[in-house]
Amino acid sequence: MTAHTEVEGADALLTVDELAAAVGLTVRTTRYYASLGLLPPPLRRGRVAYYDAVHRARLELVRALQEHGFTLQAIERYVASVPAGAGVEELALQRAMLTSWTSQPPEELDRGELDVRAGRALSEVDLEMLERLTLVDPVGEGRYRVMPNLQIGLDLLGLDVPPESVGAAGDAITRHMTALAEELTDILRTGVLAPYRRGEHSPAEAERIERTLPQLRRLTLESVVAGFQRAANAVITRSLARD
Repeated sequence: MTAHTEVEGADALLTVDELAAAVGLTVRTTRYYASLGLLPPPLRRGRVAYYDAVHRARLELVRALQEHGFTLQAIERYVASVPAGAGVEELALQRAMLTSWTSQPPEELDRGELDVRAGRALSEVDLEMLERLTLVDPVGEGRYRVMPNLQIGLDLLGLDVPPESVGAAGDAITRHMTALAEELTDILRTGVLAPYRRGEHSPAEAERIERTLPQLRRLTLESVVAGFQRAANAVITRSLARD
């Protein structure tokens, strides 16, 4: 990464303490990320280091990657792939693409905490089923990454349904939802973001499209639910017609 040589106004400059507070990180973590090359070199005014809007946008991107579950090594690879000259608007779009579709981030719990969350001692079969449903993911040393919708899996375990049927349903959902998510993400990249990037745009336009993406996520989720309901009703109708 290359150092910035120009800043639009002195008000855009932040000390490392101010930068860390603005992004919600500790100063120690911010300095560590900078030492790894995840931020461009700071601007120097005498002996004091300052950071501008691009530094902040890059740090916010790093934090978004961290919250999305990326390892530090993966974050370094991703940030290295972002053009050194990327501006605030481009970095904001990169971050917006990484924003989780769930309102709550995953949690990391140990086995005891997971049992408390479940309200009972989970058996190994229960854990295997929750893993198959992609609601629990072992991360080593007896700890688990737990999805916000864990309760769905716990409710399924409490039903009088053969575990294999529950697992098969989970496999089908994962398979089709992964394919749907990949296709919709590709449409977003090529149909929405690519044309935007090719044209001239103001900071206000960049901010507007960044605000649009969360609304698009919400509408997409609602459309997926409505689409499944229509498809299920159509299957029932065809089945009755055959009978």
